[in-house]
Amino acid sequence: MYENILIPTDGSDTANVAVSHAVDLAEKYDARLHALYVVDVDAVNLSLGTEQIDRIRQGNFGEMHELQEDADDATGAVVDAAAEHDVTVHEEVRVGTPHDVIAGYADNQDIDLVVMGSHGRSGVRRALLGSVTERVLRSTHVPVLVVDEHEET
Repeated sequence: MYENILIPTDGSDTANVAVSHAVDLAEKYDARLHALYVVDVDAVNLSLGTEQIDRIRQGNFGEMHELQEDADDATGAVVDAAAEHDVTVHEEVRVGTPHDVIAGYADNQDIDLVVMGSHGRSGVRRALLGSVTERVLRSTHVPVLVVDEHEET
């Protein structure tokens, strides 16, 4: 049923709550996990210059070691969790608007399922703050499993 499972991650607690679900499903279905970190240029360009933004858009992080470390830590957490279950993980770093990149990756990489964490916000708070997860749901035809950050364990 599932051969390729995408777990978008930014290393946050919200993203990490979905990792165990993705790993469990990948192990059950003998699927490959894709750990995707998206560098959100719109979020970082407020503090960077034009030249740095251009380098990021080209995927050249150059001297931006902190940005590369964040990406490595986020996808590395997925790799570490998956290693305990003998699940293969492909790590990928992309640049762009998160929901567009996630949906595009899912559509172009034969992803069968996207597993994402969510804050579980609703109403005005969700409308004001936006939701990458909700936007992914609206941007792709690939099934999306949403794991609530406040899930009971």
